[in-house]
Amino acid sequence: MARFPKLLPDMNSTMKHLCWLGAVFGLLVSPLSAATTARVLLVTGQDYPGHHWRETAPVLEALLEKDTRLQVNLIEDPHLLDSQALRTYDVVLLHFMNWEQPAPGAAARENLRQLIAGGKGLMLVHFACGAWQDWPEFRTLAGRSYDPKLRPHDPKGSFRVEIADPKHPITAGLAGFETDDELYTCLAGDRPIQVVAKSRSKVDGLDYPMAFVLNYGQGRVFHTVLGHDVKAFTNGGVPELLRRACAWTAGLPPVK
Repeated sequence: MARFPKLLPDMNSTMKHLCWLGAVFGLLVSPLSAATTARVLLVTGQDYPGHHWRETAPVLEALLEKDTRLQVNLIEDPHLLDSQALRTYDVVLLHFMNWEQPAPGAAARENLRQLIAGGKGLMLVHFACGAWQDWPEFRTLAGRSYDPKLRPHDPKGSFRVEIADPKHPITAGLAGFETDDELYTCLAGDRPIQVVAKSRSKVDGLDYPMAFVLNYGQGRVFHTVLGHDVKAFTNGGVPELLRRACAWTAGLPPVK
C-alpha cells in the first residue's frame, strides 16, 4: 500500500509563517504606528507672573489634540526634562519660563539637546524664549531668545499676523489673520532662521518674526512668540498654525 507523505506539519509551518508575516505587515500599516501619530510632551509649570500658565496650558493641549494624530501629555514641572522618559516623545513643547527660579539643570539641558539633535521635534511658544538665560546653547537651539536689554513688546492689543513664507508646509494655504496679543520685539540671535509669519510694530514700524523654523542637528524646531493668554491662543489662525507646526516638527504632514 502506497504511503503518502505527511503534509500537515509543512502546512502548519507555512500557516505560521504567513501569520507572522501578516502580523509584521499589520504593524507597518497600523494607524497607531510612529509614522502616523506623534507623542507630544507639553512642558509648563513656571512663568512670569503675568502669564497664567494654569489657564493657557490646558487650552494649548486641547487645541493641539484637535489633530487626532497628536497625543499630548502635559507636565507641570520643567525639571522632569532630565528624565530618560523624554526619549519616548516625538515633540517637546516648551510653555514655561523659569522666572526668578532655577532653570532645569545640566542633565535636563543635555537630555533635551541630544533629543532634538537626534531627530525629534521642538516647539516653543511665547515667553519660552526667555527660559535658560544662563545656558548659551539655548539660543542656538531655539534660534532666537529673549534679550532683557531690548524693548520687550508693543502694548498688548490687536495686530495683524502676515504669512511670510506661503510655500512652507506649516503656512501653505494659511491666510494672514488678526490677533490680540503681545507683539514681541525682544528676540536676539544670529543663526539662520526661516521666518514663516511676521507682524509690523505699531511703535517703531519695523517687522518682527512671530513664527520661524530651523533645524538643530537632525531635529526640526518651530518657535513662535504668540500666546500671551487664552484669548491669544484662540485668536484667528493661531490654533491652526500651532497644530500644523506641531505636526511638522514631528515629521507628519500638516493638515487643516
